[in-house]
Amino acid sequence: MNHIDPSFLPDSGLEHAIALLRQIPTGRMALPTSCPEEGLGELKALQQLAPHVLGEAAPLDAPEAIAHMDPPTPWITWAAALWNARLNQNLLHRSTAPFATEAEQLVMDWLTPFFGMNGGHFCSGSTVSNLTALWAARDSAGITKIVASEAAHISIEKAARILGLPYEKIPVNADGQLDAEQLGDLSRAGLVLVAGTTTTGAIDSLELAGRAKWTHVDAAWGGPLRLSPAHGPLLDGIDAADSVTVSAHKWLFQPKDSALIMFRNPDVANEAISFGSSYLATPNIGVQGSRGAAAVPLLATLLAWGRTGLVERIDRAMAIAAQLADGLSAMDSIELWAPPTTGITLFRPLTCSVEALYERLPEGMLSTSTVQGDSWLRSVAANPMADVDRIVAAIRLAVGQ
Repeated sequence: MNHIDPSFLPDSGLEHAIALLRQIPTGRMALPTSCPEEGLGELKALQQLAPHVLGEAAPLDAPEAIAHMDPPTPWITWAAALWNARLNQNLLHRSTAPFATEAEQLVMDWLTPFFGMNGGHFCSGSTVSNLTALWAARDSAGITKIVASEAAHISIEKAARILGLPYEKIPVNADGQLDAEQLGDLSRAGLVLVAGTTTTGAIDSLELAGRAKWTHVDAAWGGPLRLSPAHGPLLDGIDAADSVTVSAHKWLFQPKDSALIMFRNPDVANEAISFGSSYLATPNIGVQGSRGAAAVPLLATLLAWGRTGLVERIDRAMAIAAQLADGLSAMDSIELWAPPTTGITLFRPLTCSVEALYERLPEGMLSTSTVQGDSWLRSVAANPMADVDRIVAAIRLAVGQ
């Protein structure tokens, strides 16, 4: 006898969830300290959770939100993510994700040409993407060490530790880029170049791509600039790399967890990072086994916006960073680290400590970072709806100017 369980069927509860999303209820109730014996039911559970999940979240779309590399997401990705959650497709098995597999291939085919790459797959984030690239470099190209700047993302050092490879940190120059003059022998090395460092947004010289046994470009942050006619030339030379990482949940405006690993020679790379098993119809490629249909929300976004719409929002974010830097430069009591390269602006006050100014500003407006031992305030233009005038006015008021 077939038992129909309404908890697995779409009903009015979905409309209730959307209503809560539009108007977050107040009156937060304490959650149970142990697993409840009897459930509240779906509607009451959502009602109780909404003030916590929705009410206490950081508003990444707020006019002053410019602190981190986490953008707001367009509503079409919410809808696509809802579809994904309903279907629970697993890309480990094509039979459980027929269209999701096709969607991933389609998105890769659309995006890889911008980077001179010829294939790849989605990962849960750039940490996994970077690990995947360096795993392919070790097992297909035979690299014996990993070389990167001291400003490289922590995931590069993690990957070296996991892969059992020596890790060589190269100092940066005055512009925050890997100092090419301090590179040694790269004939057996996996060289990692960063296109948009986490701290300063610097882009390593991509002219170095191709000089090592394997070159990987960690373009988790700056990679989407390649789609922009105005800013794409910042990444000239990236097509000489062997692999490229891009975080879709940064400047492609996707929900967590979504990143791309792309290869110039995917057949060679995939052969090195594939595993077969008796329960798999096709080999499992990459670090992850089961993984969801992260390409579907990005496919929906690209269909809705097109390249032009995506680029308009990226260019708008870059303009926000430039306008912020101009506003800061006009203040006598502010020192600007450098003009922003990839939407990241560093500055510090001359009349008080970085920490003191940080405390005077609205939460979520700025973050702090350290460059060569010195503290700086940091803004990241991930939110294309940020109000520059409002942000500059708040900083001006906080420094008493």
